[in-house]
Amino acid sequence: MDRYILIIACVLRAVRCYSSGEVTEACDDMAPQHFVTAQQSPAPFSVTADRSSFKEGDEITVWLLADSTPFIGFMLQARAVNGNSPLGVFTVTGGEAQLLTCNGQPKSAVSHTSASAKLSIQGTWRAPTSYGFNSIQFSASFVIDFSTFWVGVTSYPVTFSGTAATPANSTSIPITSTTSASSTAVFPSQSSLSISSAGCGSSKVCFRQPLNCDPGVSPDCYFLSAMTSIRDTAIHLEMTGPSDGYIAIGFSDDQMMGNDEIFICGRDSNGIIQLQHAYSTGRRRPDIVPLGNVSDVKSSMKDDIISCSFTTRNPISIPRSVRSSSPYYLMFAHGPTSNGEIGHHTSTFLSDTKMDISRPQGITNAIQPPIIKAHGALMLIAWMTTGSLGMITARYLKDVANGEECLHNVWFLVHVFLMTLTVAATIIAFILSFSHVRGWSGGAHPVLGGVVVILAFFQPIVAMFRCGPHHRWRFLFNWSHALNAVAIKVLAVVAIFTGLSLIDSSEDKWLLKVMGGFVGWEATLYILLDVHMRCKCSDNKEGASESACKALLLLVLFFLGNIPFLVALLVGIAMS
Repeated sequence: MDRYILIIACVLRAVRCYSSGEVTEACDDMAPQHFVTAQQSPAPFSVTADRSSFKEGDEITVWLLADSTPFIGFMLQARAVNGNSPLGVFTVTGGEAQLLTCNGQPKSAVSHTSASAKLSIQGTWRAPTSYGFNSIQFSASFVIDFSTFWVGVTSYPVTFSGTAATPANSTSIPITSTTSASSTAVFPSQSSLSISSAGCGSSKVCFRQPLNCDPGVSPDCYFLSAMTSIRDTAIHLEMTGPSDGYIAIGFSDDQMMGNDEIFICGRDSNGIIQLQHAYSTGRRRPDIVPLGNVSDVKSSMKDDIISCSFTTRNPISIPRSVRSSSPYYLMFAHGPTSNGEIGHHTSTFLSDTKMDISRPQGITNAIQPPIIKAHGALMLIAWMTTGSLGMITARYLKDVANGEECLHNVWFLVHVFLMTLTVAATIIAFILSFSHVRGWSGGAHPVLGGVVVILAFFQPIVAMFRCGPHHRWRFLFNWSHALNAVAIKVLAVVAIFTGLSLIDSSEDKWLLKVMGGFVGWEATLYILLDVHMRCKCSDNKEGASESACKALLLLVLFFLGNIPFLVALLVGIAMS
C-alpha cells in the first residue's frame, strides 16, 4: 500500500484552480495553464481600441469582441509593439474582472473566468507617465473551454503622439460584460462634435441630401463624408442628420438592400448614442457584427440631430470588393429605434453611381428607376386628374341632369369611365412598385398606398351590387359610396405628398410646394362648383341645359387648370 502511495506522490503534479481568473503565472506568455497547445487557426475574436494615437496619461477604451462564439475567460494586457512586458494601468470600477500585478507592475493586466459565456468585454487603460516606446498593442487571450483557447490576439497598433501638456480628463469606463450579440461602441453624447461640408470635393468624398446642403448651416441636412489615409487603409467617416432614432451609412455593390456593410449611429435603450457595425442579408434587419479596427469614435445629439465620426481600418466586406478604395454605391438611411434596436428606415438616399472613396468628389443622389417613376406618374394622374374629374362629375353633374334622361346617361358613363381608369392605374402602379421593391418597405407611404389600393379595388365592386334607385335602403349605399370616395381621395393625396418627399432632393422642396398649389387649386374649384350647385337650387327658372353648360364650363376650367400643375410634377418625377 505504501508503495502505491509513493508512486502516486511521485507522478502527481500540482493543480491550481483559478475560478476567478486571477492567473498571475500566465503574465509572461498569457497562455492558460491547461497543458494543452493553443489554437493555431484564426481567432473568432478581436481586440479594438477607441483611438489610433494617445498622449502621456491618456485613457483608452478597449473592447474584446466575439464574432459569434462566446468566450468564458480572457486575459488582457497592453504591450509595446514587439515588446514582452505589460504597460500602463487598467481601471475597474465595477464588474467581476480581476486586476493583476504582472512583473511587479500593479494593475497592468486584466483577467476573468466565468461560468457564463460572454460575447464582449469593455475596459479602460491609462497610459504610463514615463515611456520608452513608439506604439503599443493590446494583446488578449480567449478561452472557450478547457482545451480550446487562443493566445496573442492583438489590436491594431496605437501610436504614442507625445507628452500631454495636462493629463487627459477622460471619464473612466468600467469593465463590464454583456451577453448581447451587439458589438457596440457607446459614448456619452458630446455637444462639441461639429461636422461641415468644408473640404468636400478637395480632401473628402461627400454625399448629402438635399443636394449641396451644409450640415454646419442647415439643420435638415443629411450628410456623409469619407476621407482615406495615404499612409494606410484607414477611412475617416462622418455622418449627421435629423432623426428621432438612428442614422446609418452603407457600402453596397448595387442599389438594392442586401449584402451591404453598414455603420449605424443611434440611440441605445438608455438614450445614449452608440456606434454599431452591421451587415445586411436580404431585406430583414441587419445583423450586428464586431466593430473590429474602429477608433476615434465621437458622437453627439442636439435638437434631434445625430452626429457621429470615426475611423475604420476594416476592409469593406461586400461581394466583389477587394480593397478599401473599391467603387461602391453609398447609402444613407434614417429611422426610429426601440429599446436600442433599429426599426425600418423612414427614408433612404443612394448615390447615382459607384464611387471610389479614395478620390475626393461630390456625389449626387441616385436617379429613381424608371419603374418607380412610372409608379409615381400613374398615381399622380389617377388621383389628381382622372379620379378628381370622376368624383366631380358624380357630385355636380348628377343633380344638374335630374329630369333629363340624356344628360343622366352622359354623367353616369363619364363617371364610370373615369373611375375605371383611376382604379386600373392605381392597381398597375401598385404592382409596378411592389415588383421593383420585391417586398414591403417601411414608412408611411407604402401603408397609405396599400390602404388606397384596397379601398379603390372594392369601391366599384360594391357599386355593382347596389340596390335600385328607389329602394328604401338606397341612401345607405349613397352615403357609404360617397364617404369611401372622400376617404380614398384624402389618403391618396397624403400618400402622394409622402411619395414626393422621398424623391424630392431639392433644398427648397419645390415638388412639395407645387403639389400644395395643386391641392389648393382643386379645393378652390370644388368650392366654386358647390356654390354654383346651391345657386342653381335656389333659382328654379334656370333650365337643366343651361345649368349643365355652366357645370361643364367649370369642369373644363378645372381640367385646364390642372395641366400646368400636372406637367410640372410629372417633369419633376422624370428628373428625380
